[in-house]
Amino acid sequence: MRNWKSLLIKSEATLLETMRTLDAGAKQIVLVVDEYEVLLGTVTDGDIRRGLLRGESLSAPVFSVMNKRPVTAQLGDDRESLLALMSARKLHQLPIVDDRGRVVDIAFLDEYLQKEKKDNWVILMAGGLGTRLAPLTNNCPKPLLKVGSKPILEIIINNFIANGFYRFYISVNYKAEMIMDYFGNGEKWNIEIRYIREDQRLGTAGALSLLPERPADSIIVMNGDLLTKVNFNQALQFHTENNSRATMCVREYEYQVPYGVVNVNQHQISGIEEKPIQHFFINGGIYVLDPEVIDYIPRNRFYDMPSLFESLIASNQSTAAYPIREYWMDIGRMDDYERAVLDYKEV
Repeated sequence: MRNWKSLLIKSEATLLETMRTLDAGAKQIVLVVDEYEVLLGTVTDGDIRRGLLRGESLSAPVFSVMNKRPVTAQLGDDRESLLALMSARKLHQLPIVDDRGRVVDIAFLDEYLQKEKKDNWVILMAGGLGTRLAPLTNNCPKPLLKVGSKPILEIIINNFIANGFYRFYISVNYKAEMIMDYFGNGEKWNIEIRYIREDQRLGTAGALSLLPERPADSIIVMNGDLLTKVNFNQALQFHTENNSRATMCVREYEYQVPYGVVNVNQHQISGIEEKPIQHFFINGGIYVLDPEVIDYIPRNRFYDMPSLFESLIASNQSTAAYPIREYWMDIGRMDDYERAVLDYKEV
């Protein structure tokens, strides 16, 4: 990468400044250096998200989330050595330093290998009735409602295509023929599309029990009424890095109590908080699942994703939360849809 210096930040940078550098560089890494460009640590998208989950604020110093012992290569290492090291350590980026520890370059795996399409299946849940968007959905399934010039589901598929995914299953029920007629086999987009037909509503996880074969790799499952700018490659990488069997993308949600909250210890008032703001993580409707997780899903029975995660947790399977910090809109109500239409009109 010619302009690799744009990925360097100083140790006094905040998480917000680091996020901006990370997004602008679009290389999924930034390097933390001192005034002499000596490498102090690295920060990936996953490091930031794990910090946010721990409760770090955007004004916190980057030092609080950075990897202080990154793997590095030495100046003069040949291409084969760099490639072997990245492959062995499952790295997509590798800082190159001189004998004083100063950064002299960054190697990127995708620049050493020909970029390949992602073989991971994407399963899109598009069988809902969309009753809260009636009368718009009386004659049209919600995934085919237009936002801007394209249906919601086409925007979702295009985002996956931009991330290298090309194998899709669409789970359909309500007005299934309209969705199948619109997308066909995916030839128009140079992708593969197959369908899961739900004769009865099976929930956000139950439809996976109808897959004709077990996938070979981790799959991404997403509700067909979401609009988001999530980088699905980063979500998949986060899932792998954390050795997770199932990863749920979560969104931070704030709620301000409209009253003063009185804290009581037995009969004594211990404090009063005036209209406190509560912070929660809510289910973002996007999941990364290992193939064996499908075995936990009962066949031909209504079964939602929260139930699947509860079952996995009860079985001591590794689960993870991937915080969404990008644009995210769940089009569940009419005002959500109207907001999405305005958002995409502004793009």
